[in-house]
Amino acid sequence: MMFFYRLIMSGVAVILCSGLSIGLAHATELSSTRLPYHSSLKAASQEKKIRPSVKFTPVNSSPQNTYPIILVHGLAGFDDLYGFFQYWGGLTDIEKDLRKRGYHVYTADIGTFSSNWDRAVELYAQIKGGRADYGAAHAKKHGHDRYGRTYPGLYPEWGKVDEKTGKVNKVHLIGHSLGGQTVRTLVQLLEHGDKNESAFKKGVGLSPLFNHEQKSWVSSVMAISSPHDGSTLTYQIEEMMPKAQQLIAAFAAISGNRSFVDYDFKLDQWGLKRHPGEPFNDYMKRVCKSSIWKKTKDSSEWDTSLPGAIELNQWVQAQPQVYYFSVGTEQTYRSPFTGHEVPELLMNPAFYSFSFYMGKYTRNFDEMIVDKGWFKNDGMVNTRSMAGPTMGSTDLIVPYNGTPQIGKWNYLGTMKSYDHVDIIGMGIRDMRPWYRGMAALLASLPE
Repeated sequence: MMFFYRLIMSGVAVILCSGLSIGLAHATELSSTRLPYHSSLKAASQEKKIRPSVKFTPVNSSPQNTYPIILVHGLAGFDDLYGFFQYWGGLTDIEKDLRKRGYHVYTADIGTFSSNWDRAVELYAQIKGGRADYGAAHAKKHGHDRYGRTYPGLYPEWGKVDEKTGKVNKVHLIGHSLGGQTVRTLVQLLEHGDKNESAFKKGVGLSPLFNHEQKSWVSSVMAISSPHDGSTLTYQIEEMMPKAQQLIAAFAAISGNRSFVDYDFKLDQWGLKRHPGEPFNDYMKRVCKSSIWKKTKDSSEWDTSLPGAIELNQWVQAQPQVYYFSVGTEQTYRSPFTGHEVPELLMNPAFYSFSFYMGKYTRNFDEMIVDKGWFKNDGMVNTRSMAGPTMGSTDLIVPYNGTPQIGKWNYLGTMKSYDHVDIIGMGIRDMRPWYRGMAALLASLPE
């Protein structure tokens, strides 16, 4: 339980600290590292000048599809807080910006610390509409409720045949961090279902997500800063943000309410639904004291560990009719004294201790060796893990050359000097133009 308490506090603190940094030019200093960080507007101005090293060029000169884009958050994520702070954009709104430019865009809001299976189920229900059905076999195995929340549907037409075109309504899935693993899992279930669910009680009351009727409802997957092979950070969540509860209270003060934080873990299937008006600290304590963290692998903790990622990679595979893209991030440099990777000056201070730890972590497992190739990171995830799944996987990863290869991971490259939340707009740099380029690329893919 203590590990998950620290993991939860870590994730929430990182997100909230990022929010507090914006608008203050990140004039924050992390006492445990004593590294100056955005101590002046000049430093913030320098960061704004760092341009994306990954750029997008449409495959065709004109749009080839109008499929909606679904934005899927990562660990500790949300859609928005207090109606003004966005996961995708921070104080800017990437979804709104893309909508203004004619794209159909929706932001999902799924379990913050749930497993990729549970999150994929929730994502399916949110897009299509209906009640989240985690599966009878899965629920029995892991000891939680079979059913979760009911959703009206972001795009109820998903999967139906368009009467005008005669083609299936598909979507583009963009996942950040854990969201990259989640969207891969959803595509796998759509295409192949699950044999355990089909066999359980002979499939009585089986969710359409788990049957074996192939559903080619996804045009593309875009994974950003995703731990496809896991993150070594899962082996050391001991060094948390100091005084994380004060950070949470400070963020709540933005809305003028110090006793209430607009944040929901979305763990209803575990009997941990937030009560109306329940103070965040009380809710968080109830979640952290739950016995579920002692007895299950059905969590993001397991899925983002290296063995958990291998387990996921063994059954979640790239599908031959889906375009897969990946983007990496990093904001560290090699120390000439130790040979370790250390955080760049402009990295978000919330990530300093994490980055130092990952930048030197080595370990020999039975099935793998973690060596210096894992050192480079973005403060939360090892860059080596972001191109696509390799450990336990048969997926092919190719450098993107301007012509996307369907059914393979097209690695677009690494965003240099971007930390884990810079890439989604929780930083000084305005990421809206970058996502416009991404949307243009996806719209140019053949139907």
